[in-house]
Amino acid sequence: MKHCLIVDDSAVIRKVAKRIMEGLSLRTSEAEDGEQALTVCRQEMPDAVLLDWNMPVMDGYEFLRELRRMPGGDFPKVVFCTTENDVASIARAIHAGADEYVMKPFDREIMTAKLQDVGVV
Repeated sequence: MKHCLIVDDSAVIRKVAKRIMEGLSLRTSEAEDGEQALTVCRQEMPDAVLLDWNMPVMDGYEFLRELRRMPGGDFPKVVFCTTENDVASIARAIHAGADEYVMKPFDREIMTAKLQDVGVV
């Protein structure tokens, strides 16, 4: 079973994402910020990461840069899930190594399509 790490400082967003991911037969783990997410990745590299941009301690952009530097960190498919919608933010996320980008609020249909696009489901 593929593993998806959900990284968001909002418990509500994590809960919604978890339901969607588990509905797609993905095993999930959660982190409240980028630093916690790196700890999870050191223990077990996920197949996919749903990643918020704005978080305390370590934001999504910094996490993604660190993830891509880790051994095996080029493997997970990363989908940024954020309210940032300007072209510069999207370009910055893709340049840092994101595979896809989705705007909040997202729903099951949108998330399923994005995960299919990057080959997770």
